[in-house]
Amino acid sequence: MKHPAKHLTQNRRRKTLSPTLLALATTTALIAATPAHADTGKLLLTGGVSTVEGAAGGGISPWAVIGSQATEGEKGVSAYVSRAETQDHGLTAAGVAVGINDRVEISFGHQDFDTGITGTLLGLPGLHLKQDILGVKLRVAGDAVLDSDSLMPQIAVGVQAKRLRSSGLDGTLDALGAKRDGVDFYVSATKLFLAPGVVVNGTLRATKANQNGLLGFGARLGGADNSYELMPELSVAYLLSKNVAVGFEYRAMPNKLQRAGAAAGLGDGLRADDWKDLFIAWAPSKNVSLTAAYVDLGRIVPATTGHKKQTGVYLSAQIAF
Repeated sequence: MKHPAKHLTQNRRRKTLSPTLLALATTTALIAATPAHADTGKLLLTGGVSTVEGAAGGGISPWAVIGSQATEGEKGVSAYVSRAETQDHGLTAAGVAVGINDRVEISFGHQDFDTGITGTLLGLPGLHLKQDILGVKLRVAGDAVLDSDSLMPQIAVGVQAKRLRSSGLDGTLDALGAKRDGVDFYVSATKLFLAPGVVVNGTLRATKANQNGLLGFGARLGGADNSYELMPELSVAYLLSKNVAVGFEYRAMPNKLQRAGAAAGLGDGLRADDWKDLFIAWAPSKNVSLTAAYVDLGRIVPATTGHKKQTGVYLSAQIAF
């Protein structure tokens, strides 16, 4: 069998309206169609920040909270930009989210992954993998703030439609039997313990995404598992003050490419590990939040990185109204 890297092809970039412009146009239309603007706002940091996928939550996991400063009867919008740097890779993420009536959240995220040494060893120096994510979240029960004196959490369900843009990696993904588009489904429960200043969130995600979708979705080569898997995610944050929080996150990741990689003669060279981070978030005002984190993304295509864990730093800025 031929090594899948030999199937690599470079596709032409099609001239399309940029995802940022599309997202801004969508946001403007949604705001115009909703009757009231957010002018009161939520308690600082209790609404989370923007994830790398666009939904409100922690840095790597969505929470049940609804993005923006909008409370009941209001609408709001938030925008973010994030950057993660590890030893061999880099990820830039940006997007917007609209919150309506503190009940519905519509988000758009764009990711640009610099493959670094991996692309070089595959004969594609400078290779970037780009992904667009459209998300919808619905709060179905509870209120994180109003129910803070009870055991009732805020509960939300969400869906994220992901599309990996065409790149020089298309031939390899095809050879592994991985698709370039997929849909994640999740349910999140967020509990705020207001007196001690602790926020706990648990998310259960049904997904086929390889490395969050940046390496496609599922796999079929060698009889690899191509079905949905349930992956747990956990976030805990402690409010040091009304505008500073520290915490950690854990996100389990499916390992669907390992069996396909072994069938292609790569051993465990396509193995994936779980994601983790330790973060600090600061809100200098009710409309601005800044987040810094130490991240551990585990092994990412270890066949090209000497099986090193990809650890590094993450920085994110969000503005919300």
